[in-house]
Amino acid sequence: MSFLNNPEIWVAIAFVMFIGILVYVGVFRKLAKALDDRAARIQAELDEARMLREEAAKVLAEYQRKRQEAEVEAQEIVAGAKAEAERMAVEAKAKIEEFVARRTKMAETKIAQAEAQAAADVRAAAAEAAVTAAETILTAETKGALAGQLIAKGIEDVRKKLN
Repeated sequence: MSFLNNPEIWVAIAFVMFIGILVYVGVFRKLAKALDDRAARIQAELDEARMLREEAAKVLAEYQRKRQEAEVEAQEIVAGAKAEAERMAVEAKAKIEEFVARRTKMAETKIAQAEAQAAADVRAAAAEAAVTAAETILTAETKGALAGQLIAKGIEDVRKKLN
Protein backbone atom coordinates (compact mmCIF):
# COMPACT_ATOMS: atom_id res chain seq x y z
CA MET A 1 0.00 0.00 0.00
CA SER A 2 2.78 2.16 -0.47
CA PHE A 3 1.19 3.55 -3.53
CA LEU A 4 -1.43 5.20 -1.24
CA ASN A 5 1.30 7.42 0.13
CA ASN A 6 2.01 8.76 -3.37
CA PRO A 7 0.30 12.17 -3.92
CA GLU A 8 0.06 11.72 -7.71
CA ILE A 9 -2.14 8.66 -7.18
CA TRP A 10 -4.51 10.68 -5.03
CA VAL A 11 -4.63 13.42 -7.63
CA ALA A 12 -5.42 10.79 -10.30
CA ILE A 13 -8.12 9.20 -8.09
CA ALA A 14 -9.61 12.67 -7.41
CA PHE A 15 -9.52 13.46 -11.12
CA VAL A 16 -11.27 10.20 -12.02
CA MET A 17 -13.88 10.83 -9.33
CA PHE A 18 -14.37 14.38 -10.58
CA ILE A 19 -14.90 13.12 -14.14
CA GLY A 20 -17.28 10.46 -12.81
CA ILE A 21 -19.32 13.08 -10.96
CA LEU A 22 -19.46 15.21 -14.09
CA VAL A 23 -20.69 12.21 -16.09
CA TYR A 24 -23.20 11.32 -13.38
CA VAL A 25 -24.57 14.90 -13.23
CA GLY A 26 -24.70 15.00 -17.05
CA VAL A 27 -22.43 17.97 -17.61
CA PHE A 28 -21.15 16.56 -20.91
CA ARG A 29 -24.71 16.10 -22.22
CA LYS A 30 -25.57 19.66 -21.18
CA LEU A 31 -22.37 20.95 -22.73
CA ALA A 32 -23.07 19.01 -25.95
CA LYS A 33 -26.68 20.28 -25.92
CA ALA A 34 -25.48 23.89 -25.43
CA LEU A 35 -23.03 23.52 -28.31
CA ASP A 36 -25.73 21.95 -30.52
CA ASP A 37 -28.15 24.77 -29.62
CA ARG A 38 -25.49 27.34 -30.45
CA ALA A 39 -24.74 25.62 -33.76
CA ALA A 40 -28.48 25.56 -34.57
CA ARG A 41 -28.76 29.26 -33.71
CA ILE A 42 -25.77 30.10 -35.92
CA GLN A 43 -27.24 27.97 -38.76
CA ALA A 44 -30.60 29.78 -38.40
CA GLU A 45 -28.84 33.15 -38.53
CA LEU A 46 -26.89 32.04 -41.62
CA ASP A 47 -30.12 30.87 -43.28
CA GLU A 48 -31.82 34.17 -42.42
CA ALA A 49 -28.82 36.13 -43.73
CA ARG A 50 -28.88 34.10 -46.98
CA MET A 51 -32.63 34.73 -47.32
CA LEU A 52 -32.16 38.46 -46.67
CA ARG A 53 -29.33 38.58 -49.21
CA GLU A 54 -31.52 36.91 -51.84
CA GLU A 55 -34.37 39.29 -51.01
CA ALA A 56 -31.99 42.25 -51.27
CA ALA A 57 -30.76 40.97 -54.64
CA LYS A 58 -34.38 40.74 -55.87
CA VAL A 59 -35.13 44.26 -54.62
CA LEU A 60 -31.92 45.55 -56.24
CA ALA A 61 -32.85 43.91 -59.54
CA GLU A 62 -36.36 45.41 -59.33
CA TYR A 63 -34.99 48.89 -58.64
CA GLN A 64 -32.47 48.59 -61.47
CA ARG A 65 -35.29 47.56 -63.83
CA LYS A 66 -37.42 50.47 -62.63
CA ARG A 67 -34.46 52.84 -63.00
CA GLN A 68 -33.92 51.68 -66.59
CA GLU A 69 -37.62 52.10 -67.33
CA ALA A 70 -37.52 55.58 -65.78
CA GLU A 71 -34.46 56.47 -67.88
CA VAL A 72 -36.21 55.29 -71.05
CA GLU A 73 -39.34 57.23 -70.08
CA ALA A 74 -37.25 60.32 -69.31
CA GLN A 75 -35.55 60.05 -72.71
CA GLU A 76 -38.95 59.73 -74.38
CA ILE A 77 -40.20 62.78 -72.48
CA VAL A 78 -37.11 64.78 -73.47
CA ALA A 79 -37.48 63.70 -77.10
CA GLY A 80 -41.17 64.63 -77.02
CA ALA A 81 -40.39 67.98 -75.45
CA LYS A 82 -37.73 68.69 -78.08
CA ALA A 83 -40.13 67.76 -80.87
CA GLU A 84 -42.84 69.93 -79.31
CA ALA A 85 -40.39 72.83 -78.94
CA GLU A 86 -39.32 72.50 -82.57
CA ARG A 87 -42.94 72.35 -83.70
CA MET A 88 -43.77 75.40 -81.61
CA ALA A 89 -40.73 77.24 -83.00
CA VAL A 90 -41.80 76.48 -86.58
CA GLU A 91 -45.37 77.48 -85.75
CA ALA A 92 -44.19 80.71 -84.08
CA LYS A 93 -41.96 81.51 -87.06
CA ALA A 94 -44.88 80.98 -89.44
CA LYS A 95 -47.13 83.19 -87.29
CA ILE A 96 -44.48 85.90 -87.13
CA GLU A 97 -43.99 85.76 -90.90
CA GLU A 98 -47.76 85.93 -91.39
CA PHE A 99 -47.99 88.84 -88.94
CA VAL A 100 -45.18 90.72 -90.69
CA ALA A 101 -46.74 90.06 -94.10
CA ARG A 102 -50.15 91.24 -92.85
CA ARG A 103 -48.62 94.37 -91.27
CA THR A 104 -46.63 95.08 -94.44
CA LYS A 105 -49.78 94.73 -96.57
CA MET A 106 -51.70 97.01 -94.18
CA ALA A 107 -48.89 99.57 -94.32
CA GLU A 108 -48.78 99.37 -98.12
CA THR A 109 -52.57 99.78 -98.24
CA LYS A 110 -52.41 102.80 -95.94
CA ILE A 111 -49.59 104.28 -98.03
CA ALA A 112 -51.61 103.74 -101.22
CA GLN A 113 -54.66 105.33 -99.60
CA ALA A 114 -52.55 108.24 -98.38
CA GLU A 115 -51.08 108.67 -101.88
CA ALA A 116 -54.56 108.56 -103.41
CA GLN A 117 -55.85 111.04 -100.83
CA ALA A 118 -52.85 113.30 -101.40
CA ALA A 119 -53.38 113.15 -105.19
CA ALA A 120 -57.08 113.91 -104.73
CA ASP A 121 -56.25 116.79 -102.40
CA VAL A 122 -53.70 118.13 -104.91
CA ARG A 123 -56.26 117.82 -107.73
CA ALA A 124 -58.91 119.55 -105.62
CA ALA A 125 -56.50 122.32 -104.69
CA ALA A 126 -55.41 122.67 -108.34
CA ALA A 127 -59.06 122.73 -109.46
CA GLU A 128 -59.88 125.33 -106.84
CA ALA A 129 -56.88 127.40 -107.92
CA ALA A 130 -57.86 127.03 -111.59
CA VAL A 131 -61.46 128.04 -110.83
CA THR A 132 -60.27 131.03 -108.87
CA ALA A 133 -57.82 132.01 -111.63
CA ALA A 134 -60.45 131.54 -114.32
CA GLU A 135 -62.93 133.55 -112.31
CA THR A 136 -60.44 136.34 -111.86
CA ILE A 137 -59.50 136.38 -115.54
CA LEU A 138 -63.06 136.20 -116.79
CA THR A 139 -64.21 138.87 -114.37
CA ALA A 140 -61.49 141.20 -115.53
CA GLU A 141 -62.08 140.66 -119.27
CA THR A 142 -65.87 140.45 -119.55
CA LYS A 143 -68.49 142.98 -118.39
CA GLY A 144 -72.26 143.09 -118.06
CA ALA A 145 -75.09 140.51 -117.63
CA LEU A 146 -73.79 138.28 -120.37
CA ALA A 147 -70.43 138.32 -118.67
CA GLY A 148 -71.97 137.10 -115.36
CA GLN A 149 -73.72 134.21 -117.11
CA LEU A 150 -70.60 133.23 -119.00
CA ILE A 151 -68.49 133.45 -115.85
CA ALA A 152 -70.92 131.29 -113.86
CA LYS A 153 -71.14 128.70 -116.66
CA GLY A 154 -67.36 128.66 -117.15
CA ILE A 155 -66.68 128.26 -113.46
CA GLU A 156 -69.16 125.39 -113.27
CA ASP A 157 -67.60 123.67 -116.32
CA VAL A 158 -64.08 124.01 -114.89
CA ARG A 159 -65.21 122.56 -111.58
CA LYS A 160 -66.85 119.55 -113.27
CA LYS A 161 -63.82 118.84 -115.45
CA LEU A 162 -61.21 119.18 -112.70
CA ASN A 163 -63.06 117.18 -110.07
